[in-house]
Amino acid sequence: MITIRRSEERGHANHGWLDSYHSFSFADYYDPKYMGFRHLRVINQDRVAPGMGFGTHPHRDMEIISYVLDGALEHKDTIGTSSVIHPGEVQRMSAGTGIAHSEYNHSKKDPVHFMQIWILPEAKGLQPGYEQKNYPAEEKRGKLRLVASRDGRDNSVTIHQDVNLYATLLEEGEKVVHEIKPGRHVWLQVARGEVNLNGVPLKGGDGAAISDESIVAIEGIKGAEVLLFDLV
Repeated sequence: MITIRRSEERGHANHGWLDSYHSFSFADYYDPKYMGFRHLRVINQDRVAPGMGFGTHPHRDMEIISYVLDGALEHKDTIGTSSVIHPGEVQRMSAGTGIAHSEYNHSKKDPVHFMQIWILPEAKGLQPGYEQKNYPAEEKRGKLRLVASRDGRDNSVTIHQDVNLYATLLEEGEKVVHEIKPGRHVWLQVARGEVNLNGVPLKGGDGAAISDESIVAIEGIKGAEVLLFDLV
């Protein structure tokens, strides 16, 4: 069964400096039908104006992944981490017992466009932590590149939950296939471009919840970047 979540159906908040779309309920946007999917709690697609950003704010008991599409995102937190996230890089922050951080557009002239993802951890009260790795475009072109996993295999960042997150770049005609093992589910998020998912056309911003299917076949239609979450 495939349930499509169209881009235009998402929650939307435009604060001037921040233009944000919410696949699931978040902040002032609430939809009881979309509180998350399995352990996936938040997928926000954010565009932040030059020089602007989120001031220091707290989190706890959440795995937070930042995935930059365009521009550069500056991150600082209370465990001493200071970094800039560029396209191709994935950052994982485990909030655990509590952490405060800020996120700003690193550029004073160009916007930053990124995905912020929250995943519920397998346990509460974990030690706060941070990890950031780069995945060049050639590792994602026409293939599913594992970028986050529970065991950190294949040089993926480690998350404290049984979730495998893949990223792929697909041009027209390029195709990837993902086998869904029994008892597992998939959420697909099209970050940009256009694809066919098992024959169903999806555009940038669209998502899909997939259960009781054996495979996911994704074919590029127009310059696409896609995230695939394999979840219990």
